[in-house]
Amino acid sequence: MFWGAVSRRWVLVVWVFLSAAVFNPAGAAEGKTDALTLVLQWNHQSQFAGYYMALEKGFYKDAGLDVTILRGGSDVRADRLMAQRRADFCSAMLPTALEMRKTGLPLVLLAQLVNRSNFQLVAWKRPEGSDGPAVLEPSDLDGLRVTVWEKNFRSPYLSFFRGWGVRPAILPQYYTLSLFLHRGAAACSVMRYNEYHTLLQNGVSPEELTVFNLWEMGVNLPEDGLYCRADTWQQRPDVCRRFVRATLAGWRYARDHRKETLDVVMGYIHREKLPTNRPHMAWMLDEILKSIFPAKDEAWTFGVLSRQSFRATTQLLQHQGRIDTPPAYEDFVKMEAAQ
Repeated sequence: MFWGAVSRRWVLVVWVFLSAAVFNPAGAAEGKTDALTLVLQWNHQSQFAGYYMALEKGFYKDAGLDVTILRGGSDVRADRLMAQRRADFCSAMLPTALEMRKTGLPLVLLAQLVNRSNFQLVAWKRPEGSDGPAVLEPSDLDGLRVTVWEKNFRSPYLSFFRGWGVRPAILPQYYTLSLFLHRGAAACSVMRYNEYHTLLQNGVSPEELTVFNLWEMGVNLPEDGLYCRADTWQQRPDVCRRFVRATLAGWRYARDHRKETLDVVMGYIHREKLPTNRPHMAWMLDEILKSIFPAKDEAWTFGVLSRQSFRATTQLLQHQGRIDTPPAYEDFVKMEAAQ
């Protein structure tokens, strides 16, 4: 009697185990958490709100991921962290990622987040005072002092000047707008979601400025995307897909819950003691979302890089000598991760 009961118990245990194997293909993998690290391209701010909300709302956890988010900044080399495998994923602008590939870092794109460019050139409407000549058209910049960012942020402006046949006196622009604010330059580089609003917060009236939106003037380069190494995609495609889908869910949540998202963003900022403020982060959040989620009259798809945008970007970088032969779209873009 005793041995019969024991046998029946073992039969039951074996049946449960085999049933789990048949009806739950994950088997022993169920409950496993994959640890990964994401490095941002700049300091914590609303530009990266979707990642914060995916972490905050448990979207990464629900996808079986234990995600660490590292800030970027002038003192952080995302390319080095990726090359040394100290980060698994990175946020980067499309031109930046293509140039990283040129240096030997084999990045692939998993999701294109910012499809509409935010690059602007902002000029004093009357650089020499109320009695001086006005800057109203690109041609009015010819010969004037203009500050432009260096390295990866320089390409759009050079393309803009070339496309409009303008030859300004270009000065290097770094991390402040002081030269422009003190009228040492007639125009400066800004991002719509960031430095433009900084000018307004410094007391500059929109009526004092002429704003050239580069995306409306022939230079519309996609910006922030989510990347990993090619071998990460090859070896851990499921992890990549889960990470992308949870991240996109985080961005949708940020779009639909802006006050809550802003609270979370400000928490990151306060912990890092960063010199910014809530109204500026609110502006940034609203503007970055406009360039991620298309309006009804805009052609891009959320999370996807089109072949046309990819081709336009690589042609621009080739023309400026920043890359040689670009990668094939299929080798570089892994859009199935976002679908």
